[in-house]
Amino acid sequence: MKVDVSLGGDLTSATERARSLAAVGLDGAFTFEGNSDVFFPLVAAAGSGLELYTNVAIAFPRSPMHLAYQAWDLQRASEGRFALGLGTQVKAHIERRYSSTWDRPVGRLVDMILAIRAIWANWTDGTPLDHVTDFHRLDLMVPTFVPPSLPSGIAPPPIWAGALGPQMTKAMARHADGVIIHPFNTGSFLDSVTMPLIEEGLLAGSRDRSTLVLNVGCICSPSLDEQEFERSSTSIRHNLAFYASTPAYRVTLDHHGLGELQSELKEMTRAGRWSDMASLIDDDTLDLLAVRGTPRACATRLHDEYGSLADRLSLTTHNASDEALAQMMDALAELS
Repeated sequence: MKVDVSLGGDLTSATERARSLAAVGLDGAFTFEGNSDVFFPLVAAAGSGLELYTNVAIAFPRSPMHLAYQAWDLQRASEGRFALGLGTQVKAHIERRYSSTWDRPVGRLVDMILAIRAIWANWTDGTPLDHVTDFHRLDLMVPTFVPPSLPSGIAPPPIWAGALGPQMTKAMARHADGVIIHPFNTGSFLDSVTMPLIEEGLLAGSRDRSTLVLNVGCICSPSLDEQEFERSSTSIRHNLAFYASTPAYRVTLDHHGLGELQSELKEMTRAGRWSDMASLIDDDTLDLLAVRGTPRACATRLHDEYGSLADRLSLTTHNASDEALAQMMDALAELS
């Protein structure tokens, strides 16, 4: 099981941050589509030796051609260590923040994946570009706009996709090279709710489980002392409260009999009480939905809860120190 953490969105520190994460022993780094561009920091980190990916790039406001070029360039720059992670966001953000179109998201994301692959097939072996569907028209490519071939032995990057709902999870297990699970989850939810959907999708696509990368997000912050523990716990409470207020993530709370917490937190967002929301995340809820404690305790929990399910973990670490992360990675290596 590989372990990755966020690279962050600061371009001025991305190169140094990537080198630090590599020295700690992390396998990879990723960027969120948040308050900065999701691709730029990965360019700065391309020479670090880490495996890199977007977690996730919001697909619908972008054209397949834009994504194909960006992923191709990052695959070249990273010497074959890049994966294009795509996601849908929610309707309000797509229409009102990105000023784009929300339309049949499951089918549209599947078509986005197929469209990007069609572009890469044209660039790789000259397959005529002829992807014309309800969602995209891609039937024009001239030699001037074909990028240089990737170096020998480097294939086009894999396409991973974020999935939560049943239909999206099944569709991405059928069509994508990997599925990215949102960090607002638990091992129990993953095992009993998500994995049967993934198996159903794999079966529909006549695929073996070994052909799919399962990348599980997890909120995890190892601490070296009590001060770090309290600081990270406070940050995690706010993070969990924000996620728990979102209707799409209620399924995880419902699975554990905590569905009403989502309703309470949603009302607080409507009242503008953002700073008060963390008070509803008690210790039991925090420890259900996040991993905290000493580096060894965190490693043990990650191994026991996700080790038999996940191919890699993408950790939200709430400013855990490099030393704490290094000790956790050492402990994980002992458990493997």
